[in-house]
Amino acid sequence: MSRNVLQKLVYSLITVLITVTAFIFYSTYVVEGLTWDDIVNQGWLFMFGTILPIRQVFLIEEGCALFLAILFGPIAFKLARKVFDPSKNHPMLFESAIICSTVCLMCPSMSLLAVFFYYPDGEELSVLTVLAHWIRLMCYNFPFAYFSQMFFVQPFMRRIIKLIFKPTGIQDVPKNIGKPQDEIDAITEVLKRMDKLEKALLQGK
Repeated sequence: MSRNVLQKLVYSLITVLITVTAFIFYSTYVVEGLTWDDIVNQGWLFMFGTILPIRQVFLIEEGCALFLAILFGPIAFKLARKVFDPSKNHPMLFESAIICSTVCLMCPSMSLLAVFFYYPDGEELSVLTVLAHWIRLMCYNFPFAYFSQMFFVQPFMRRIIKLIFKPTGIQDVPKNIGKPQDEIDAITEVLKRMDKLEKALLQGK
């Protein structure tokens, strides 16, 4: 993971660029059923109750996603630290927890923005309609967001950052703190915590 401001900015820019492009394709082709030829031939998408060029739609979504990524980055890190201790758990578990936290924050937020961006033309704005479209979009977007980030985007980004910058390890974690040497130690630690939690719940009963 990146450490300094420049690395964080580059990381966020490239991640958002890949993610927004993938989601526009996913939303138009998979969800809405438009083919690539349809998009290229018409050269526009419906947004804000009007017709906008694809380039403008991309820039608007890119800007919103980048703002949210910068806003939610520190929050996702803090949420991950509540579950895993980066000084004791395997780095891969901690990075996975950050990805999960980020998706849980970004997916509902971007889905809610998308409801207002692409609100159905001709429908009167109402709370129930917004809620229904928001839930619908989250059901579509969450699986794609999670699996694409976990298995494709983030592994690709780690390689890109290593090519651009020197590897710096886990963000905000001192290098002299010991970590488990392999995944077995990390899994054992998780199982121990689950046992403690189970015992605590039984005692509470």
